[in-house]
Amino acid sequence: MENYDLKSMSVDQLWNLHERLVAELSRKIKAEKATLEYRLRTLGVAENNKGADRKRRAYPKVLPKYRNPKNRAETWAGRGKQPLWLTAQLRSGKRLDDFLIKRARAL
Repeated sequence: MENYDLKSMSVDQLWNLHERLVAELSRKIKAEKATLEYRLRTLGVAENNKGADRKRRAYPKVLPKYRNPKNRAETWAGRGKQPLWLTAQLRSGKRLDDFLIKRARAL
């Protein structure tokens, strides 16, 4: 390995050294990637398999917790972004509890 006195080198020499380093690093990264891909293929892992065969986990149905009193068809389960109707009502001074859907207790 060559020893470089970086402080005594000109800007052009430093830039040339930078370009050589980038080229060498790129070459080594490509070689390492090729080696790893070969090892994956020998293990039987598909090359372009990035979870396409995997099925999504089935999520349970979430019942709505809040209902718009002006339009009973508009509901919100309390997950994700608040709907516009609820945001407007909260800005007008109402509380979130005012929109709760009352459920009958299970016996």
